[in-house]
Amino acid sequence: MAKKASNVVIKEEDEHTDVKIFQVGDLAVYPAHGVGRIESIESRTINGEKHDFYILKILENSMVIMIPTWNVDSVGLRNIIDATQVPEIYDVLRTKKDDIFDNQTWNRRYKEYMDKLKTGSLFDVAEVFRDLFLLKLVKDLSFGERKLLDTAKGLLLRELCTAKNSSEDTVWTEIESLFEQPEINAEA
Repeated sequence: MAKKASNVVIKEEDEHTDVKIFQVGDLAVYPAHGVGRIESIESRTINGEKHDFYILKILENSMVIMIPTWNVDSVGLRNIIDATQVPEIYDVLRTKKDDIFDNQTWNRRYKEYMDKLKTGSLFDVAEVFRDLFLLKLVKDLSFGERKLLDTAKGLLLRELCTAKNSSEDTVWTEIESLFEQPEINAEA
């Protein structure tokens, strides 16, 4: 059975299937790329079958991503976190993980952190940022880890700014204060 919702055909396998529905203009988060806006919903014929796609434009870099409407869950497209969840993200940042300073090799950490970023969960992104930020205070990060830290910081800041409707400077100041380090380098 198919039902029409805002120019999008959504296939329902049974009454318990929950397919996220986005409208044109909605903000959404695409894993590892961040916050974007649904610019349009388009139909394309692929291999003789008609499919509907969300056209998502990433706010930071204007990258355009086509996401099949029936595939939003498997690719991880999700709504922006609610402002009420911001304190929970801040709690993740405050929580000190005991084993981040272990003797794990940089490439093993890199893979673990990349996997977390790919989940699309802001809680996972916050963990990656926290761990790499704290690790950077005690040892040099590899080039890949520095890039991951920058990526995690950007994803974290943009979504928190959107959720709180605050400026990047305001949110970054709040994050800095969570680490209680007066010498935090703002270029983290």
